[in-house]
Amino acid sequence: MGAKFDVKVLTRNKVFLAGLIILFTVAVVAVFADAIAPHPYDEMNVSLALRAPQPQFPFGTDQYGRCVFSRVIYGTRIALGVGLVVVLVESLIGVTLGLLAGYYGKKFDKIVMFVTDLTWALPPLVMALAIVTMLGPSLINVVIAIAAVSWAQFARIVRAKTQALKNMPFVEAARAFGEGDLNIILRYILPNVLSPIIVLSTLSLPQAILSTTSLGFLGLGAQPPSPDWGLILSEGKNYIRQAPWISIFPGIALVYTVLGFNLLGEGLREILDPRLKL
Repeated sequence: MGAKFDVKVLTRNKVFLAGLIILFTVAVVAVFADAIAPHPYDEMNVSLALRAPQPQFPFGTDQYGRCVFSRVIYGTRIALGVGLVVVLVESLIGVTLGLLAGYYGKKFDKIVMFVTDLTWALPPLVMALAIVTMLGPSLINVVIAIAAVSWAQFARIVRAKTQALKNMPFVEAARAFGEGDLNIILRYILPNVLSPIIVLSTLSLPQAILSTTSLGFLGLGAQPPSPDWGLILSEGKNYIRQAPWISIFPGIALVYTVLGFNLLGEGLREILDPRLKL
């Protein structure tokens, strides 16, 4: 009863395929950034400051003479890395609490759901901003802050699925054979909630990247001279009329990456959720 689909189904879904192609290009750029970027991302030459796009600097230079193209390329690593870590942490928290709350129910379920509803009711970016302000500006603190306020959606979905599964015949049979609760949760329930977890993780990644970029734009994420897209956008806003390329190209990179994850997530949702099939 776990997540099952074949390759032909994936390749026939144009939305999924488009998202996969986009993200493949993003992943290639992140992995081979050292070979693709023509300059080190922190190499400064003030005499070349605010140069328009040209063969030597495809995306122009910033106020310090740094190659914007190289910084955008290296920034891909930060965007993907932080996004993946945030989703991994928030899914671990949410899935664990959702499984336990759905399986055991009673008072534990009420407590978990109260905390989940409370977390769900608070604006994620505002809460993440408050947490980072208390912890101090850094990329690690951004990961902690975003994950701490974004796990609720995983908990609610996994809890509902677990409640529907825990009284199914195959779970009752496992209990009859004397299998422990942990074994039942890991062997029989978790595999059957993987489909919504995969889809939700894919759809949560662009939000994690956007939140990271937003905090970087506010100066609370990665610190200079990091090539974080949010930081580049923040620095570029002061030169938007004089050198708009500083802001335009990281903005395009951000939209391209987020679009890829959204298309991939929507495609997976159509494939894994039979109710969406005509």
